Amino acid sequence: MDRRKLMLLGAGALTASVLPGIGRAQAPAAPSPSSTPPLVPIRLSPDQVFRTTVCLRPFRGKGPRIETETVGRKQVVHNYGHGGSGWSLSWGSAEYAVRLAMQSSPRKIAVVGAGALGLTAALMAQRAGAQVTIYARERFPFVRSAFATGSWTPSSRVAMAAEVAPDFADRWETMARYAWSMHQSYVGLAGNPVEWMDQYLVRGGGRPGPRPAYADIKADFIHLDGRINDIVPHSQPVPNDAHPFASENVQRTNMLTFNVASLAHQLTEDFLEAGGRFVPAQFHSLSDFTRLKEKVIINCTGYGARALCKDESIVPVRGQIVWLAPQADAHYGFYYGGVSVLGRRDGVVVQDVGWNEMFGWNDDNETIDPVAARESIENVARVYRG
Repeated sequence: MDRRKLMLLGAGALTASVLPGIGRAQAPAAPSPSSTPPLVPIRLSPDQVFRTTVCLRPFRGKGPRIETETVGRKQVVHNYGHGGSGWSLSWGSAEYAVRLAMQSSPRKIAVVGAGALGLTAALMAQRAGAQVTIYARERFPFVRSAFATGSWTPSSRVAMAAEVAPDFADRWETMARYAWSMHQSYVGLAGNPVEWMDQYLVRGGGRPGPRPAYADIKADFIHLDGRINDIVPHSQPVPNDAHPFASENVQRTNMLTFNVASLAHQLTEDFLEAGGRFVPAQFHSLSDFTRLKEKVIINCTGYGARALCKDESIVPVRGQIVWLAPQADAHYGFYYGGVSVLGRRDGVVVQDVGWNEMFGWNDDNETIDPVAARESIENVARVYRG
């Protein structure tokens, strides 16, 4: 989860939008904290851990690459480099990429990559009338986007302010608003692929240990959440008698979350039911795309595009998640002491998000760090009273 996003939560930031093409609406007021049932503490202990995962987010200073390139006789539409906003922007960037792909009115389209960007691009291409085949080495649950935090963070380390094109903010807003409307269509479905969840910012949690070197590095990440702040409920202070946290300064808001396992399953079923098919394939360079029979290809290879496209502009941003067993009676999230906790249906996600946005920057180590995993749990275990 984006650390700045969580800090903005306490400042009353709004992070959403309305349907594309519809005017801005007044944000509804959040329900009074006193009207919600008491929070059950999440079981934050090592005996609840069932796995630890590492995900490399593909960041580009210029922002996501969504553009067309000719490779041999093939038209390749690139759709990668979304940083920490892949799931959040997936539908919006897919709509943009598919519009480029359909300019030649192809009957068949190939999508390379079966992660969040690949599945949504394939579904959008089907909606546009094309027959779609996904070519990929891995499918869920073995793709990198299977290990995402699961929060709506469309501006999370998506680009550098000094490197983006003049129209980037407008394009980002269009993608974010379209993605928002599409995500809403999955709310309420069986399995809860997308749902609303209460999120708490619990202040006062210090971080033990020396100050890390990256804490003093200031990066010029672009922050665009204010452009889509019109309808998500406002954050509000929570009275001390209405929460179990060991702090007198607690803010609450309501955020959109993704139960990634359920969402990926739903998208895969939708794709197959519409006539799509998966073909196992591995590509080592863009020239390998010329072997495909489809003339139009949408490249959704995420971090893999760094090697595939020889795109050195992609910078890895490492994130490690400790997964605790799901807890049906504790379905909420909080941020405390530099650690994010999210009580998803498919597991309680515990992720150290560091001192600032440079945490995990340019770190391509996908090896699990058990010491850091244990420290993440220890840091948040002090969040509750007693």
